[in-house]
Amino acid sequence: MSASESNGSVVRRILLGSQLRRLRESRGITREAAGYSIRASESKISRMELGRVSFKSRDVEDLLALYGVSDEQERAALQSLVREANVAGWWHSYSDVLPGWFQTYIGLEGATSLLRTYEVQFIHGLLQTEEYADAVVRRGMPDATPEEIERRVALRLERQKLLVAERPTEFHCVLDEAALRRPYGERQVMREQLRHLIEVSERPNVRLQVMPFQMGGHSGESGAFTMLGFQEDGLPDIVYLEQLTSALYVDKPEEVAQYARVMGRLQAEGPSPAESRDLLRGLLQLM
Repeated sequence: MSASESNGSVVRRILLGSQLRRLRESRGITREAAGYSIRASESKISRMELGRVSFKSRDVEDLLALYGVSDEQERAALQSLVREANVAGWWHSYSDVLPGWFQTYIGLEGATSLLRTYEVQFIHGLLQTEEYADAVVRRGMPDATPEEIERRVALRLERQKLLVAERPTEFHCVLDEAALRRPYGERQVMREQLRHLIEVSERPNVRLQVMPFQMGGHSGESGAFTMLGFQEDGLPDIVYLEQLTSALYVDKPEEVAQYARVMGRLQAEGPSPAESRDLLRGLLQLM
């Protein structure tokens, strides 16, 4: 099984859930009634429709019967999605150090065609060196064992492969200068991290911009966020907002559009990628 297939399983799960939700709503059936038909709760239907749980073929069959879907071709297509949606992702081998709420994000991240992000506190995980990542994990998890730290860093480095894949993800990142000046690890760790950013920013699929302090206030006042865009028909852009013990996924078109406007303004207001590389070189000379 390829990484793209396992990443895509999360996308298939969300697609299947959204299709089941549209079928239910078009028939005027409540979540409670749908849950009763598969011997489950209303909250289970909600999680299924959001693509946050795996699907059982029998449950989908029962829901399709309730929703009056009799076309064999349509039923077969949805059951095919069930099989694809239940493929285990590569990250499951890291489940011992991976919060359940973050597994969905990793699957989406790996399946995205365009990833746009604004970061303030840290350098984005996809751009971190191994030593910088180690320092970040140690700072954030002071009670973790050496083995836990090693596996969390290994997971972060594994995620970075999507930037150098045969069909790499298009990655647009706006970094606040604060993330570059806040030290993690020794001086040499930060120097190597800055060199890495300069090198990575030269890749054709990476657009890296630094929002300098001298810009003053800017459009990113709401804090860090990530936007995930997909090539699959029927799957809208999603905004990911990470919290301390959970995450929020925003998919309402009007709300996603607001984040898109902010990202657009950040990219327009900030220095160009070439100017940002010059800024990175200047910071490197100061360290």
